[in-house]
Amino acid sequence: MNEMTRSAKHYDMVVIGSGAAGHHGAIQAAKLGKKVAVVERSEALGGASINTGTIPSKTLREAVLRFTRSGSTDHRISASDLALRIEEVASREVRVFESQFRRNDIDVLRGDASFLGPHTVRVTNEAGEQFCDADHILIATGSRPAHNEAIPVDDVSIIDTDTIRRLRTEHHVLTIVGGGVIGIEYACMAASLDIPVTLIERRPRILDFVDQQIAEALSYHMRSQGVTFRLGEEVEEVTRSSEGKVCAKLKSGKQIWSDALLYAVGRQANTDSLNLAACELAADARGRIQVNANFQTSQPHIYAAGDVIGFPSLSSVAMEQGRVAVCRAFGVPVVSVPELFPYGIYSIPEISFVGKTEEQLTEAGVSYEIGIAHYREIARGQILNDTSGLLKILFHRETRQLLGVHIVGEGATELIHIGQAVIGFEGTIDSLINTVFNYPTLAECYKVAALNGLNRINYSGEPHLANS
Repeated sequence: MNEMTRSAKHYDMVVIGSGAAGHHGAIQAAKLGKKVAVVERSEALGGASINTGTIPSKTLREAVLRFTRSGSTDHRISASDLALRIEEVASREVRVFESQFRRNDIDVLRGDASFLGPHTVRVTNEAGEQFCDADHILIATGSRPAHNEAIPVDDVSIIDTDTIRRLRTEHHVLTIVGGGVIGIEYACMAASLDIPVTLIERRPRILDFVDQQIAEALSYHMRSQGVTFRLGEEVEEVTRSSEGKVCAKLKSGKQIWSDALLYAVGRQANTDSLNLAACELAADARGRIQVNANFQTSQPHIYAAGDVIGFPSLSSVAMEQGRVAVCRAFGVPVVSVPELFPYGIYSIPEISFVGKTEEQLTEAGVSYEIGIAHYREIARGQILNDTSGLLKILFHRETRQLLGVHIVGEGATELIHIGQAVIGFEGTIDSLINTVFNYPTLAECYKVAALNGLNRINYSGEPHLANS
């Protein structure tokens, strides 16, 4: 061990993992003038975010939307077409990462990382092993799809979210197990390709952390697209017939048959091979590492960020966590406001929200009111042929301060940032009413919703709820 330690190269910061959290953490450390190494076991940089998760799924979604909106009836979109487009986008993003690491003099060490002690990391690959000694370490190893022994993933007809790209578009029927973000997104894509989908979720509603009105609007749209929901149901076993059909047997006794099944229930953090015990750290059953508000583990010089620390498992949040962790490690003042992190769900239509929910405000005893704008009331909504979307604001009845924004519809993940900014500077609905928005745009929804909310608090006598 002493000989290994003597041969170890010293770094100010060693980052394990090059996904969203690791990438931003490493760049931040380099910008602070620190000597940085990034350990990555995969051939391509970028982690799950670029290679199997965020970028592939959103690229796939956009390709599906472009195809369906083109109205082409000549042929079905092929799996090879989709895979090619995903590869093009992902490879470009990988090249961006490689260029950024080179420009910032960050050493990229290829191989599997494991701890030999609180400050020592071993990197093992086919060529052998090397050792790093670090003042600070950031664990950003990300996560992978969780598996269940009752559901034998074979990457052919029973697949997980890492192998969803292998799904053949000629499949006629699809079962999805899991009504969380990933399951919902893929259910929407399949339905847009006219593939009948049955979605099984053990909870009584989908997306239970989303505003109920917004989630219900999405559910209605998905049902109209051919998605069948089996809520409050749990899969007991999955089998395959001799003809290759897949059967999901539910605990209620129901049997759901399909051509393929996607298992999308939870994620498992990638900490198995880190040898955490060598630095007196531990992970929970899902592989997650506990951290404090500064993203420190129980070892003050070891930090963790991204999926490896659990919810909300968003790339955007992981990026910020990686940056903040490094700033805190080197004593650099940094302001981060998790309450203002936006959530984006790339369903069809999109969902996005920021700030408080009605449930949170009710529990806290806050006197609030709502304002709603329906896309069908907005010229841009008519132009886009999105007449089911809506934007909902929550604001304080007395001060009129904006407290939350919840959107379902075209462009929701872009539109949300207006509300995020207003909440951030503690603005009121009056700032929205007094703002002139481009016409015709979806941004007008903010003004319409604010006027709708104002009508609610000024209401007396006969209804007068004009939105403009």
